[in-house]
Amino acid sequence: MSIQETETRLHWNFLLALEDDIANLARFIEPTTGNLGAYSLELARMLFAASSEVDVVAKQLCAQIASQKRAKCINDYREIITAKIPRFYETEVLYPRFGLRMQPWLNWEGDKNPLWWRAYNDVKHERNAHFSKANLQNALNSVAALYVLLLFFYESDAEQGKLSPNPSLLQVGEPFILDSLFWSRERTIVYKFDNFR
Repeated sequence: MSIQETETRLHWNFLLALEDDIANLARFIEPTTGNLGAYSLELARMLFAASSEVDVVAKQLCAQIASQKRAKCINDYREIITAKIPRFYETEVLYPRFGLRMQPWLNWEGDKNPLWWRAYNDVKHERNAHFSKANLQNALNSVAALYVLLLFFYESDAEQGKLSPNPSLLQVGEPFILDSLFWSRERTIVYKFDNFR
């Protein structure tokens, strides 16, 4: 991989670092439906990191989609992204190791912001009143949301099986179609965007 490719995949590497955080966290809190309400400082940190990265990547994706429009906030992101990718909100993300399935952007179907995004802002601005929203469910959803955004942000690489290394905990579900190929001695995922076109 060239230096230029490495530099352009900084956001992908950030996602993989968040995955490592989830794997480490799983030694202390089992990511199951029964524990989704558990909250902590570590989960707050994960929610902040993933949501802040969502903000950065969504802004860049909007610039790719509609460079003439100025995207300043999540409402702008929703308008621009769903105009170009109407089924974006349907995307499922699975955490197969933990038996969890999430649709982190589902609220965009009803022109509302995701619950994890509202939790991020509530905890960021009024932690004293909303600290319990820094929970496992919101943290996992924010990481899943970043994963979905990155697939569209790096669409060309994703279609060619060049998003490497593969996620270890995350797997994209419907409406994506997946395939695989061997690329430089590694089996990589090929993401097919046919159902979004």
